[in-house]
Amino acid sequence: MTRPEPDLSRTAALMALCDTIRGRRAEFDQLRHIPQDIVDGFRKVGVYRAFVPTRLGGDAVTPMQFLELIETIAAADPSAGWVASFGVSSTYLAALPVETFDAIYGANPDTVFAGGLFPPQSAQRVEGGVEVSGRWAWCSGSMCADLLGGGIKIDGDETPLPRTAVMPRDKVTIDETWNTIGLRGTGSHDLVVDKVVVPDDWTFVRGNPSAMEDRIFRYPAMALAAQVLAVVALGAAREALDFIRSDAAQRASITGAPNPGARPYVQAHLARAEATLAGARAQFYDATAKAWEELADNDRVSTDTHVRLRLAATTAAHDGAEAARQAFLMGGAGAMMAGHPLGRLMVDAACVAQHAFMGEGTWTSAGAAMFGEQTPPGFP
Repeated sequence: MTRPEPDLSRTAALMALCDTIRGRRAEFDQLRHIPQDIVDGFRKVGVYRAFVPTRLGGDAVTPMQFLELIETIAAADPSAGWVASFGVSSTYLAALPVETFDAIYGANPDTVFAGGLFPPQSAQRVEGGVEVSGRWAWCSGSMCADLLGGGIKIDGDETPLPRTAVMPRDKVTIDETWNTIGLRGTGSHDLVVDKVVVPDDWTFVRGNPSAMEDRIFRYPAMALAAQVLAVVALGAAREALDFIRSDAAQRASITGAPNPGARPYVQAHLARAEATLAGARAQFYDATAKAWEELADNDRVSTDTHVRLRLAATTAAHDGAEAARQAFLMGGAGAMMAGHPLGRLMVDAACVAQHAFMGEGTWTSAGAAMFGEQTPPGFP
């Protein structure tokens, strides 16, 4: 498969943005969200238009290109990478009626969407659509979103997958509840809505197939949702190991011990961590490319490939977290200090692996699928 030539101006803008992000990590932690100017920077490098069709002014990139973009941003700061990962949202919104999707992205291909699905709130059918009230937690990136979504359940709706109501930002209150030890900058606050009427054609079932034929909208939606988050751990681990090699390994020990890079146990830890990260990353991108190739000639990926995508995402999250932990160990006593990048990267990567899409239960779900046993909704 031939890779397109890179846009050098956008690449330069991305590198400059990442430099800015690295210099403002502490600010993001203090704010507990990624500020508007950084989100505007995400727009400039194509985060939000990545999967939008070219007919609407989007870039229509491949999943591999988008994942590499998020991995690069996540290396600069995992919270920033996590928020940028929701540039995937056009693939969620592709389950909307085509007319609604076109209205959103035709007006602005850089539309920013965020939302929370759980717990689904009861919604009542009224004149003009459904009336929505309730509170949703874990709404990453909500502070700078143009549109916000909340999970709802409507009497008589038989789908096992959650339905989402899409609402303008000015109809939603953000309760700034997010206060964590990791991924602090994601702004994953609560959304609160009181009696907002949402037209039926502004609701969608997440995971339902799109009416559009674009290849990206036939890619397994829930698998991609897991991948864009899991890749944040790969970026965090890459940054942590690069820190060891470029900074920590150059420092002399205050006790007179050999330079860390000259110590055999540090050398062995680094080699193992690099191998762990390389293996997880190779599996991750190989599974993605395999799925993308299958969709060139088929309406959907095979069940085996679908399972492989979910398994690769879980592996990336957990192995990325382990590689970042190994870097922390190699950092010695200095890594214990508040604000030290190795401690921060370790915790952020560990938090990625805590997400339900890549949590411990996903190992069981993948194994069940391999045996042809019952799996949860969203798993093949």
